[in-house]
Amino acid sequence: MVMANAIRALSMDAVQAANSGHPGMPMGMADVATVLFTRFLKYSAAWPNWPNRDRFILSAGHGSMLLYSLLYLTGYPGITLDDIRNFRQLGSKCAGHPEYGVAPGIETTTGPLGQGFGNAVGMALAERIQAARFGPELVDHYTYTVAGDGDLMEGISHEAASIAGHLKLSKLIVLFDDNRICIDGATDLAVSDDNLARFASYGWDVSAVDGHDPDEVAEAISAAQQSDLPSLIACRTTIGYGAPNKQGTASTHGAPLGDDEVAAARIELDWPHAPFIVPEDVLAAWRTAGERGAPAEAQWRARVAATSTEVATAFEHAVAGQLPAEFSAAVIAYKKQLADEKPRVATRKASQMALEMINPLVPEMTGGSADLSGSVLTKTAEMTAINAADFSGRYLHYGVREHGMAAVMNGMALHGGIIPYSGTFLVFTDYCRPSIRMAALMEQRVIFVMTHDSIGLGEDGPTHQPVEHLASLRAMPNVNVFRPADAVETLECWALAVQSSEAPSVLSLTRQGLPAVRTQHMDENLCARGGYELQAASGTAQVTLIATGSEVSIALAARDLLEADGIWTRVVSLPCWELFDQQNEAYRAETLGLSTVRVAVEAASTFGWERYVGAEGAIVGMTGFGASAPAYKLYEHFGITADAVAQAARTKIG
Repeated sequence: MVMANAIRALSMDAVQAANSGHPGMPMGMADVATVLFTRFLKYSAAWPNWPNRDRFILSAGHGSMLLYSLLYLTGYPGITLDDIRNFRQLGSKCAGHPEYGVAPGIETTTGPLGQGFGNAVGMALAERIQAARFGPELVDHYTYTVAGDGDLMEGISHEAASIAGHLKLSKLIVLFDDNRICIDGATDLAVSDDNLARFASYGWDVSAVDGHDPDEVAEAISAAQQSDLPSLIACRTTIGYGAPNKQGTASTHGAPLGDDEVAAARIELDWPHAPFIVPEDVLAAWRTAGERGAPAEAQWRARVAATSTEVATAFEHAVAGQLPAEFSAAVIAYKKQLADEKPRVATRKASQMALEMINPLVPEMTGGSADLSGSVLTKTAEMTAINAADFSGRYLHYGVREHGMAAVMNGMALHGGIIPYSGTFLVFTDYCRPSIRMAALMEQRVIFVMTHDSIGLGEDGPTHQPVEHLASLRAMPNVNVFRPADAVETLECWALAVQSSEAPSVLSLTRQGLPAVRTQHMDENLCARGGYELQAASGTAQVTLIATGSEVSIALAARDLLEADGIWTRVVSLPCWELFDQQNEAYRAETLGLSTVRVAVEAASTFGWERYVGAEGAIVGMTGFGASAPAYKLYEHFGITADAVAQAARTKIG
């Protein structure tokens, strides 16, 4: 109990000093966390990134002081007592919610409830995939997550838990903080679910324990480790445990206890020490716990040393996220082939063609789709499906679970050794958006393949035709949104996405076939600049037409119309705004043709194009939702045609 009380004291003191935060969950789950970190969790505080460590995810990220206390007490480098004193202050590593990359031991960024739960499923899945590839000698660990009532209320928990149960991810153990309190009050104000029955229906092993009985908690974790199913352990706890007047109430959930209650808690917990002081004997016991993984770490190092050089090197490269040395040369060779062959294909098909080249070369690539494999074309010839009996495949059937799929991919990327990608329709990025944002915030290489990217999908109509989605995704920091125009650009964009180790990528791809527009081979990846001159004017340029994706061919046709009238016109392809905006000012000015009349065309919301066409330019695009009709009829109906683009330019010339 005294070791758990160190967590409680640090948590209530830090929240009180910040006058902001959530003391109740750390105080309530302190006993469970103490059992986990002192008896079960395989970790080495001296080597926080040990590849074979157990993963611990605090999905209930509002209780961040639980994690920060554990990291400080066990001796992880990076979290100091000063950081805890400065909880929630600018520059402190102890942010309001755990932030990946800020300090060792923070396995993922949590706070948006349910996201950490989904990430945990992804990490457990990555462990099984890696173990199938490299063997249990190198990969054999558990994934634990602490989840609260809010995590399980969020719909993403259903999707992720269903995936985990279907795949029988037996090394996933969820410690459910069953305190039955939410911010508004008792959880029965809003929910009456039987969570044990719910998770049992997913195919999980379930149990319930007294979260303040260490032996009972330990017995349940031990049993979960032996199960051949993922496990949910409902730990009945008292939120704010130890605060005599507020424990068990919503007042401990999202606000400081107050000076008087903190003082009373010190008496209740028999913790007579000053704020932020942990007695030497208690701290020493915790530091000993932080060293308990050293023998397992040493044994693992010996197994790695005994592994063949080929396997050990492949494992090292996978964990480091390194691409094979021949990757760039292979891309260039295939790009030359595409330039010669000039295929007329939808960019979703061009994407599959690119993957047929990339996937055999990069074994870390692990694909999937949300029940749309035949539409989004993310499965390649050599891929077999992962299932509960065999994790040696590289393709996941996520089912109609876009939100869960995206969070699971984030968890796989965070685990390491996997480059996850998966597909659905661009309109359904609305379901994926919270996870895309988290991938961007955490700087993770996750690739979202989003097809049927405009009114060009045709008859499915406005429910499935994205309009505002590109603008919305482009507004998100640190996301590369690629919209390639043909097979060559699609290959270049795929290469950039695979090479992008610090940002997620969205590939916006067409349903409809497109003509080849890059017919002259160049070794340079032109899409790496985000935008470039695709077709020069025949004389001194008067007009610059700027387009992305399927509208690049429309811009080229409009150029022909204008040049036939003696209006010299150039065409710029702008497949990735984010990369283009990173170029120097001179390159951007030259590419956009600031002295010319500029007209942009994109079968999407016109929002955002103003920055590229200027106040005197024109934008041809969508100003409302789409309609149900064949694609070519829709382009005519909404005025996204070569004639319309040419006329917009003529009008601006005057």
